[in-house]
Amino acid sequence: MPPKYAQLVQALQRRIEAGTYPPGSLLPSEHQLIQEFGVSRPTVVAALRVLREQGWIESQQGKGRFVRGRPAMAAVEPNRPGQAYLTNPETNAPGELVEAGAVALPNRVAALLEAQPKSKAFLRRRLVAHDGEPSELVSLWLPLELSEGTDLTSGEPLPQSIRQHLQSRKGVRFDHIVEQITARMPTAQEAKQLGMPKNVPLLAVFGAVRDASGRPLVVVEVLLPADRHELEDAYPVT
Repeated sequence: MPPKYAQLVQALQRRIEAGTYPPGSLLPSEHQLIQEFGVSRPTVVAALRVLREQGWIESQQGKGRFVRGRPAMAAVEPNRPGQAYLTNPETNAPGELVEAGAVALPNRVAALLEAQPKSKAFLRRRLVAHDGEPSELVSLWLPLELSEGTDLTSGEPLPQSIRQHLQSRKGVRFDHIVEQITARMPTAQEAKQLGMPKNVPLLAVFGAVRDASGRPLVVVEVLLPADRHELEDAYPVT
């Protein structure tokens, strides 16, 4: 279960989206939130900080906190395919395991893992389906020692996210992702697996996951047929 401050963040976000707290309105005070939700002041303060940092609310000195509405960035979060695969349970994405085991690293993945080209790493590759049709090919690459003692060889989809699985089994903590997006033509095997014409390009999304020290932990590669997918992002103008 998420921590209490995260549950409060979600509850307030739902109210903002539902129009209970419309844009421009004054958010209830800390005291009112404490009373209504039965939580401590540090929980309320932490939740309000998250909402402010994400752009849902703004503080005005001497007046209180005002609702801004659902920020542009919030709608884009689920559209980051690398992050979605790492943070959502595999059972959320129906598909089949097409490969699992030790393989030689391709040059790009080796560079992202800061490993020697052609050295061995563990690969878990799933063909993900949407509406019963193959949609994307997702490959997870990680050092062999990080795969030991995990369920990554299982043909069944994991009931938890890759992030949660590796954290519980290996004690690693994901801190940030460095993402690269390229385009290329599919191999004959990729075109067959994805049920796509050979003359349609693939969008290849590489997400290199690092810990707080910058050490690479995992690389996720998501291959998307360009005629079925588009990628969207939003970011603040600085």
